[in-house]
Amino acid sequence: MPAIDATSTLPLSLRGMSDALATQTENAPQDLLQVLGPDGSIDETLDPRVPAETLLKIYQTMHMTRAFDERGMNLQRQGRIHFYLACTGQEAASVASTAALSGDDWLCPSYREPGSAIYRGVPIKAMVNQLFGNAWDSTKGRQMPVHYSFVKQNFVSISSPIGTQIVQATGVAMAMKIKRDRRCALTFMGDGATSSNDFHTGLNFAGVYKSPVIFFCENNGWAISLPVSKQTASESIAQKASAYGMPGVRVDGNDALAVYKATSEARERALRGEGPTLIEAVTYRMAGHSSSDDPRRYRPDSWVEQCSKHDPILRLRRYLEGKNLWDDEKEEALKTRCRDEVNEAVKEAERVPRPELESLFSDVFAEMPKGLREQYEVEKAARGEGRFP
Repeated sequence: MPAIDATSTLPLSLRGMSDALATQTENAPQDLLQVLGPDGSIDETLDPRVPAETLLKIYQTMHMTRAFDERGMNLQRQGRIHFYLACTGQEAASVASTAALSGDDWLCPSYREPGSAIYRGVPIKAMVNQLFGNAWDSTKGRQMPVHYSFVKQNFVSISSPIGTQIVQATGVAMAMKIKRDRRCALTFMGDGATSSNDFHTGLNFAGVYKSPVIFFCENNGWAISLPVSKQTASESIAQKASAYGMPGVRVDGNDALAVYKATSEARERALRGEGPTLIEAVTYRMAGHSSSDDPRRYRPDSWVEQCSKHDPILRLRRYLEGKNLWDDEKEEALKTRCRDEVNEAVKEAERVPRPELESLFSDVFAEMPKGLREQYEVEKAARGEGRFP
């Protein structure tokens, strides 16, 4: 492996990181908002006063998300599903930001936010069914694994093209503004998506028309193998906001309370009619980009070892223990429950058959066109005669 300059390629600037993990974004003009230290200590002046019930739900959801990720990756390696993409190490960013919203606000996710769906109450069984693309899959096998869509939770379908969800969120937010509906939209993106045309289009439109939308960038350091230092010459992602006439906020993405605080304030601003906010959550991708990626080819394992010390789950656990809300017994019970629930969902999903032939034709048009109906009848007849597999 060729020598890699860690100071120019690792975009993680969390307080307390070793000198070896210092980055070019360390001296960015925006301060890094941090409420929880790595040891779970809190800056009382910044405490967002999250209710204990919400704190525990955030923590439990982060654990469930990681259990889901671990099993999903194992299923792909075993050849039981075709693809998986984990968010390991980034759970605080997606879960705590979702917790800061109203339950009927809209989510336009990227593909690294299973925790958002879980926090919104999507059953693990529904998510596992999507991975298998079986007959119980809400998308009827039409999407790749991890491309979820849950209408009851206002969770817009994930798209593979980078950045398309950004303009979709701006459109959703504009629709609510026109209807005078006091809700907002939040869209997630990676640092790579900030180089897409949709990033410029979405932020420019939202800035001009003051759309009630939150642009949430999970800066995990890599757009597959491309480091953020080669993604942009900006000192930070957050500073890009000024060009579009909106605030830009940098937060420690491994700090659930900092993420919650920044998102809550952005939502309040949106509902006051003051327009969008760009949040840059500085975090780290502990896993590869996807099950198709080998991160060892472009980054040393030592970075992952260092960053694991800032695990968002461990940090929030220390805080909860300090408030006497958590202990070892609860921790073991939670891990067992999460593992068992995911495993049971997998067992059930594997027993479900593939979608029926009819699913190829249904849900495409509100009223099936004549030509499509004729094709459907032909295929039904062929299958009945034994010629259709």
